[in-house]
Amino acid sequence: MLSKKIGPQLFINLLFILFSIACIFPLIAVISVSFSSEEDILKYGYSLIPKSFDLSAYAYVLYKPLQIVNAFKVSILVSVIGTVVSLLVIAGIAYPMSREDFKLKNKLSFYVFFTMLFNGGLVPTYMLISNYLHLKNTIWVLILPYLAFPWFILILRSFMQKIPHSIIESCMIDGASEFRIFFRIILPLAKPGLATVALFILLQYWNDWWLSMLYIEKESLVPLQFMLYRMMNNITYLTNASNMMPPGMKDLVLPSESARMAMAILAAGPMLAVFPFFQKYFVRGLTVGAVKG
Repeated sequence: MLSKKIGPQLFINLLFILFSIACIFPLIAVISVSFSSEEDILKYGYSLIPKSFDLSAYAYVLYKPLQIVNAFKVSILVSVIGTVVSLLVIAGIAYPMSREDFKLKNKLSFYVFFTMLFNGGLVPTYMLISNYLHLKNTIWVLILPYLAFPWFILILRSFMQKIPHSIIESCMIDGASEFRIFFRIILPLAKPGLATVALFILLQYWNDWWLSMLYIEKESLVPLQFMLYRMMNNITYLTNASNMMPPGMKDLVLPSESARMAMAILAAGPMLAVFPFFQKYFVRGLTVGAVKG
């Protein structure tokens, strides 16, 4: 009888151990390649343990450390301010959509859903931001366009719908205002959902390079991801142009693959450090607040 219970449990444990190894394997490979020399990568391919420990990729990426530090500052500033403000905006829209007694609930839900499927288009958005709002080359152009993601609003609305309406009615009977109910009752009860959506928003801001490519020309406002994107383009250009170099420079090997992996480590490192703080609420937020049809 005991063996019948142990067998399936052992199988499930082995399955998840293999799955965990499969998830960790690429990360170890990326770290290993970032510390490998370009010659070893070309000769032996990717490996989990570097043939020789080499820091040329990091030396290339961190060639101008002040620029990297400034790019980190911009990314952190945009990610922190954007996440806090966006979470307030999204919660402020999701809460009335979750209330059955809100008269404009259906119209607001349709508007949010419609904007999730259709948007204004690239050219009108660019003209609006550049010519009318004059946000080009400002820090706000990296924050404002992502303040209200429709998909995140729907996720948080579904989570808030799980909060019993009787709690809100009890607060109203006690004389609490709508703002007090929202900030003192609803937001604390929706903490798992807020943490889940906050993590998604944070990743969106941190990984974005598209807005800076369109609207940022000042070097002091270039975020980390866009700086790494430009470095990758430079590496690709130099690698392709090596055939046109003088004979003595043709044999010069640039840190191409290892530099890409070093950039990936630099870009993903802060998010790997942040994720454990959200892990406590992440699974609960996803399961309880699953979007219903």
